[in-house]
Amino acid sequence: MTAVSGGSSGADPTFTVLVPVYRTDPGHLGEMVRSVQAQSERSWELVLVDDGSDSPELTAALDHLAAGDPRIRLEPLATNLGIVGASSHGLAAARGQFVALLDHDDRLAPQALERMLAAIEAHPEADVLYSDEDQIHDGRLGDPFRKPDFSPERLRGQMYLGHLVVYRRSLLAEVGGFRAGFDGSQDYDLALRATERAREVVHVPEVLYHWRIHPGSVSHRADNAAVFAAARRALSEHLERTGRQGTVEQVHPIGVYRVRRELRELPLVSIVVPTRGTTASVRGVERVLVVEAVRSVVERTTYPNIEVVVIADRATPPEVVEELRALSRSRVRILEHTGPFNYSGQVNSGVHAARGDLLVTLNDDTEVVTPDWLTTMVGLLEPDVGMVGAKLLYENDLIQHLGLHVGRGHVVHTAAGEPADATGPSAGYLVDREVTGVTGACALFPRAVFDEVGGLSRALPVNFNDVDFSFKVTGTGRRVLVTPHAVLYHYESRSRPRRVAISEVDTLRNRWRQELMRDSYWTQAIPDQLRA
Repeated sequence: MTAVSGGSSGADPTFTVLVPVYRTDPGHLGEMVRSVQAQSERSWELVLVDDGSDSPELTAALDHLAAGDPRIRLEPLATNLGIVGASSHGLAAARGQFVALLDHDDRLAPQALERMLAAIEAHPEADVLYSDEDQIHDGRLGDPFRKPDFSPERLRGQMYLGHLVVYRRSLLAEVGGFRAGFDGSQDYDLALRATERAREVVHVPEVLYHWRIHPGSVSHRADNAAVFAAARRALSEHLERTGRQGTVEQVHPIGVYRVRRELRELPLVSIVVPTRGTTASVRGVERVLVVEAVRSVVERTTYPNIEVVVIADRATPPEVVEELRALSRSRVRILEHTGPFNYSGQVNSGVHAARGDLLVTLNDDTEVVTPDWLTTMVGLLEPDVGMVGAKLLYENDLIQHLGLHVGRGHVVHTAAGEPADATGPSAGYLVDREVTGVTGACALFPRAVFDEVGGLSRALPVNFNDVDFSFKVTGTGRRVLVTPHAVLYHYESRSRPRRVAISEVDTLRNRWRQELMRDSYWTQAIPDQLRA
């Protein structure tokens, strides 16, 4: 357990709560200060930096709030330095071992610092800590944002850590503190630089502060172009520092971004498609599902280096096989599967026959929507990423899949049944992010990872083989990602009746009972049933 400085007389405090103040409503300011004074953890100081507000009313309010409490230190600035200048001044004055950033009109929960201290003691190498939050709208508390455990990919899409972030002060000194030129996004720039070097980033899964939202809130003003430009610049510099290549785009008016990766190489990607050549009606038109799936891959995919390996069940009509060959004799190979149906076994045999070092499992009832789907997914593969999934839509343009999430022993598809353009809780549907798992209907992974974990389990011949595979991948310490920027239709269960065998449910739960209880990255409500 790490030694944390305590609250003995004359000792430096454990926490410095750092709050830049600029023309704050005195009532909101008072609520914030009193929430700090109400902390159950007593070893803190509150550094209030008045950033040249030039307001006698505010000065009087600050003096009144600090009176009689030596833990409150006022740092008035003669001129307005901006949020970066004021924050830097406050950081230079900080004495705490840890610095807790807080906005001037937010409120801490009474147990906030106590919970942070408990997390520090439980994680001696914690250098950055953050908590869940809710928001104050017109004096009323809104729904909480239950945040993921540290999700570096999501952080590249939005500053989800929020306002209450606790940093080890020595780490802030190491990374150079706040940087000029990032006003309004200075917290995002700092979070990116600090998490790059942090030994451990810890999520405390409890609402520990209340974020006040009002018309003047910088982060909720879509017209604040300079703030968002600073965020894009912070992300671009983060890419450069970490050796990634890509361009940053803003994908939502209020602070949501996409890093469009640039590929240094174009390795062969083998797309493995099991089929039985089923015909079904899609939008009122009869079609051979696998033919149209492969046609969409061959004709629409912009990634240039692919092969399609179709594993044809013995029920596949010969004319379907010939039609598949005619699509592209150089890029499409047909392999025959003669045994009883076993999706996992068919995929494993397809992977064995494939030539690529990167592999995609693709259901035969899918259709490519975004031509750069594969470029996007390949771009997200990094040495510690074991698998990448896509956004799948039903025929009626509702979402079918945007990652898997688990809880209480169940597993479901995130966002299932929501409109294709839904933003999701806290814009979670708009960002590349870590997930517990992804569906095998469209999943990209390196061959080396597939081989390391033993491929798909033949004990799960129809359902949950992708969930099992996802847990095996994360069990190696690798991340699994999903991207909303690679989009395909999935005409789900058109190629076989939808049945979930009790034996498969039992197999999954017996193998992964503990892992199915809590999701590290998503906390949407879980229905009382397992879904494939």
